[in-house]
Amino acid sequence: QVQLVESGGGLVQPGGSLTLSCAASGSPTIIYRMGWYRQVPGKQRKLVANIFQFDSTMYAESATGRFTISRDNGKNTVHLQMNGLKAEDTAVYYCRAGPDYNPSPADYWGQGIQVTVSS
Repeated sequence: QVQLVESGGGLVQPGGSLTLSCAASGSPTIIYRMGWYRQVPGKQRKLVANIFQFDSTMYAESATGRFTISRDNGKNTVHLQMNGLKAEDTAVYYCRAGPDYNPSPADYWGQGIQVTVSS
């Protein structure tokens, strides 16, 4: 079992920055991929960014150029640095971790953390 705990969410003004962190505990040796998804009410949860075992990354188009995902392998922690935040980035952000390159039912999810971009 793997437990994911998110931190760093909150309220930020448009154009501001925020860093989300997700720490994995339990049996972290099985984690190959860690990433962030986000969800707004009434819509599907969508990928924001993924980072893989050897630090290759994948970004959604909405995140490219503004967000940076990084990973502390020794601590099995993933960070999402978000710059130039927009109102449309407002969502609940979820950490996701899995043992393979592709998403699978075996993946683990955090409980989610609110990010609100508003003046």
